[in-house]
Amino acid sequence: MKFISFEDADSKLSWTEMADALEAGHKLDRAEIGDLLLSKQDRSLLSRAAWIDGLGIALKSVTVFPENPAKTPPEPTVQGAMLIFGSENGALEAIVDGPLVTKWKTAGDSVLGARLLARKDAATYLVIGAGTVAKSLFQAYSEVFPGLTRFLIWNRTRQKAEQLAEEMQQVGLAVEVADDLAIAVGEADIISTATMAKSPVLRGEWVRPGTHVDLIGAYRPDMREADDDLLLKGSLFVDSRETTIGEIGELIIPMQAGVISADHVKGDFMDLCNGAEGRVSDEEITVFKNGGGAHLDLMTGAMIVRRSGA
Repeated sequence: MKFISFEDADSKLSWTEMADALEAGHKLDRAEIGDLLLSKQDRSLLSRAAWIDGLGIALKSVTVFPENPAKTPPEPTVQGAMLIFGSENGALEAIVDGPLVTKWKTAGDSVLGARLLARKDAATYLVIGAGTVAKSLFQAYSEVFPGLTRFLIWNRTRQKAEQLAEEMQQVGLAVEVADDLAIAVGEADIISTATMAKSPVLRGEWVRPGTHVDLIGAYRPDMREADDDLLLKGSLFVDSRETTIGEIGELIIPMQAGVISADHVKGDFMDLCNGAEGRVSDEEITVFKNGGGAHLDLMTGAMIVRRSGA
């Protein structure tokens, strides 16, 4: 058994390889999964388990403390670890740093969704939110979509957006800070939302035909980022029906209000990675909910273990 730290493996991974691993994982047997969420105000302990025969068994537990970055000195928002066991003998094979898995799983999930659903000629990419996930998203999308030529960021606090834009420019990626969210949304071909919002920040009236929307931030029943109009005008896909429908506010809230039903979800990764139809026209708006279930953590962790030589 080996402990794999962030420093051990992060530089050995690529976003294209991550998307490939997630796609391959969805061609295996459907995972058995189980989640546990404990919350106190905005703080959470999230534990997720998955079992896929031939790949492994995993349990990832992380805390999410949104106020940590504002502390002196700053502390990570997300902290935790993942245990990986063999599916044949149940032996503990590795303990993997939780933020390492979360980083590669979260943005990898999103770029796979976009690879399956976004227009191939997408040129402008917008990220809403300026937290840790936003940085990974810029890295992932710029690699997996080399045709992107313009990168935008909008954040409720402009200073944070400026700081992240400067950080990305230092590694060679020119990111513009948008002042008006509605205008930025109307210019984008792909939009990622990575916020901690409990009420919609993205309105369907702003989104132009042909756009791909990647919803990431909401992970609790009381959280959502897109309004009803966007869910109704777009073709809705999710990474997993089991970990989004009835689990995440992005879908729970409009479903409870009778705006949409479970049948509104046109497909998930098990469908799309096995030949089901995704985008049907260049004018279609596709909406993808990144729920980030434990099976995705397992697929990510298994790839990390392979690449690290553990």
